[in-house]
Amino acid sequence: MSELEQSGLGSNFNSGSGSNGVNEESEFGKLVLKYHFASSREVKECLDLHRRLAGEGENKPIGQVFVEKGYLTTSQYRRLTEEFEGIKKPSRQQIPGYQILGKLGKGAMATVYKARQVSLDRIVAVKVLPKRYSENPEFVDRFYREGKAAAKLNHANIVQAIDVGEGGGYHYFIMEYVDGYTIHDKLTQNRRYSEKEAISIIIQIADALVHAHARGLIHRDVKPKNIMIAKDNVAKLADMGLAREVSDTRLAQSEAGRAYGTPYYISPEQIRGEVEIDARADIYSLGATFYHMVTGKVPFEAANPTAVMMKHLRETLVPPDHLNPELSIGCAEIIEVMMAKDRNDRYQNAQELLEDLMAVRQGRPPIHARKIFDMSQLAHLEHGDEHNNILPVKHLDPRKTASTSATWKITAVILLLLLIFSVLINIVLALR
Repeated sequence: MSELEQSGLGSNFNSGSGSNGVNEESEFGKLVLKYHFASSREVKECLDLHRRLAGEGENKPIGQVFVEKGYLTTSQYRRLTEEFEGIKKPSRQQIPGYQILGKLGKGAMATVYKARQVSLDRIVAVKVLPKRYSENPEFVDRFYREGKAAAKLNHANIVQAIDVGEGGGYHYFIMEYVDGYTIHDKLTQNRRYSEKEAISIIIQIADALVHAHARGLIHRDVKPKNIMIAKDNVAKLADMGLAREVSDTRLAQSEAGRAYGTPYYISPEQIRGEVEIDARADIYSLGATFYHMVTGKVPFEAANPTAVMMKHLRETLVPPDHLNPELSIGCAEIIEVMMAKDRNDRYQNAQELLEDLMAVRQGRPPIHARKIFDMSQLAHLEHGDEHNNILPVKHLDPRKTASTSATWKITAVILLLLLIFSVLINIVLALR
C-alpha cells in the first residue's frame, strides 16, 4: 500500500466528492507527502486534527496545523501554499470538459496546467490567463491570437492547438501535452549539447519554421524555453504568444518602435522595433539558440537586458568554435550566417537553412552559407566598406589561417631569392 493510500487521502482531486474544504485539505496533504516533509501517519494526524477543529468551529488553515505540530517549517509552509494555490485555482475556473491534474509551470503572462480531456480520455495542457489580465482587452486579444495562430499549424514539430475559450471569467487555451523537458532545462544544468545532438534538434525546429513561414506566420520568440523535447526525442516548437501574421500590417503598425522578444535571442530588427519583421528574425533567434546549445553560453552577455540588446546591434559575435573547438567548420559557419546582424546577410528562408543543416550532418559543406558570405563580402567591398560592423563574421579555421600564412612566407622568400639572383646576374654581365 502506498503512502498516499495509508494516509487516507485517496485520489479525489477534482472528483467532485465531498466539500471543497475536504478536497483542499486532502490535496495539501498530498503535497506534503510528495516532498517527503512528513510521514503518512503524521499527515493523517494533521488532517484528522484539522477536521476536528473545523467541526468545533475553528477555521484554521490546514498548513498552519502542520506548522503547529512541528511537521513543517514556516518556509516549507510558504512553498507548499504557493504550489497548492496554483493547483486548486483551476478547479474553480470551471473549464468545461477538462479535469485539472496539477500545475506544469508559470510564466509572466499565464499559468499552464496538466489536465485530462474527459470526452477523449487524454492528457492535455491548459494555459490560463490570470484574472488581472482578463480585464485588459490587449492581453485577451493577444491570448486568443496565440490560439488562432497555433491552430493554423499542423506539424509534428509544433505543439498542436486544440481549443480556446472562456469559462468562469477565465480565458483558456487547450494544447497538446508534451511529456518531456525544454532545451532551457538542460542548459540550466550547465550541460552543453554535442554538435550531433544540437543539429538533430535544430533541423526539426527549422522544419517547423518552414511550415509556419509558408503559412505566413512568424514566431518572434524562438528560444530554449520554447523548444520542448518529448520522451521519444521529438523536438517541438511551443508558445505562439508573440506570433504574428506577416500580412497583418495593422498589428505591425501598432507595435512599431517596441521590441518584442527575449533579449538573449532577439534579432536586431526586432530590437529596433521595425515594422516589417519577417522570417529572417526567427532564423536569427534560432541561430542564437543553436549558439547557446553548442557553446553553453548565450551569444551576448551584459549587466541588464538593454545592454544585452545593444550588443546584438553592435558587438561582433565571438565565433562559436572559439568557445567549443570540437565544432566542425560547417556548423560554425551556419550559426554565424544565421546570426548576421544585417538580415540580408542571413539565410533568406528556413528552407535554405534546413538544406545546409542536412548537408553538414552528412559531412558535406554548407553551400548556402558560403554563397551568402561570398556575395555579402563582394557587396560590401563594392561600396568600399569592407570593415562595416554589419558584415557577417567570416569563419576562419585556425589551421587554414596558419597554412595560408606559411604559404605567403615561403612565396616571399622565393621572390627575394629570385631578386637577389637577378641582381647578381646583372652585375656579372656588367663586369664582362
